Amino acid sequence: MSDTLVDMGHDVHIVTYPFGQEDIKVRRAKVHRTGSFRPEMNAKVGPSPEKFSLDFQLLRLLCGVIRRENIDIIHAHNYEGALIGIVAKWLTRRPLLYNAVNLMSDELAGYNFIRPAWLAHGLAHGLDWFTPIFPDHITAVSPELREWFLKNGVRAAKVDMVPAGIEPDLFDHPEPEKFREQYQLDGRPVVMYTGVLNAFQRIDYLLAAFAVALRQKPDALLLVVSPLVSETHERAYRRQAQELGIADSVIWISPHPLKDLPSYLALADVAVVPRPECPGHPVKLLNYMLAGRPIVSFAGGAKGVRHLHDVYIVPNRNTEALGQGIITLLNDRALAAKLGANARATVLANFDWRQICVKIECIYDRLLALPTKATDSPPNQSGPFAARVR
Repeated sequence: MSDTLVDMGHDVHIVTYPFGQEDIKVRRAKVHRTGSFRPEMNAKVGPSPEKFSLDFQLLRLLCGVIRRENIDIIHAHNYEGALIGIVAKWLTRRPLLYNAVNLMSDELAGYNFIRPAWLAHGLAHGLDWFTPIFPDHITAVSPELREWFLKNGVRAAKVDMVPAGIEPDLFDHPEPEKFREQYQLDGRPVVMYTGVLNAFQRIDYLLAAFAVALRQKPDALLLVVSPLVSETHERAYRRQAQELGIADSVIWISPHPLKDLPSYLALADVAVVPRPECPGHPVKLLNYMLAGRPIVSFAGGAKGVRHLHDVYIVPNRNTEALGQGIITLLNDRALAAKLGANARATVLANFDWRQICVKIECIYDRLLALPTKATDSPPNQSGPFAARVR
């Protein structure tokens, strides 16, 4: 998003933490960190004690960048960005655009950071109520998330649906053979999940569905490919796989750099989205689509797609149906090829950052009370980013 906005003529400054994955490159926007960059192959997802102290440094840095660079708009991403952006808005009197990608009530308890769980749920609901009050405008990454804001008192004029996007060339040069040989796949059918292992991703449903699939496809393999090491979660899921009698058919892979994701996905005969409750937009779904993989998904994770057109969609939490969907696509290669090709066409047509950023630019113009540029249709890493609009 930031690099595309720079290409459109905006001066974008990303204000963020000192750590991150080294292979995620920001090519054109200017990056400001609270300290010297610390590359991490296993960055922690969710809240942590370290982040609380860093958040105060991030607020100070953000206010300094706003004043020094004469920033016009604070564009805050995710919850840390929104909360820091709200205080920076009060201190600098700049308009705040909040890019909402999730709800805390859907995720906070799953990080196991706040205990007991009832306290995490209570705090999460409080954050979901508090955070949308103060931004001047909100973009929600899915229709369901926008609808949640409307049902909870946010004015319709204040929130637009603007999805997450993709870079079309990200999956252009996969090299699957190196991993096919490394994991000795030997032509066996490959079912794949890519992403983190936190509880809200519902890997338990994935394993239960794969057990269903193995009844008819006993030679199938499930590859669980995560960018991060999560020993606690993986240990629990390995135990579940043992109890289901499928442990010998599951390969656990972590961590991996972003550059290897296209090569892993090129191995997949079927990719799975096992998350039923997802008010945001699963980025893994966009990755699967861009890679042209046949996809089976619970309805809650199937954003911007249609059943039997570009994704095979099953009812939420029905692991028997999820397993039968996997079997269907493994058996019907013509249907699988059609869904994969249509998925790639859909993501290229509807989720290209170059199209999405035109909508964002319209919102910038409205926040600054500038004449909106003509378009075909009206606009529908954690941390703030600040934009000087030109």
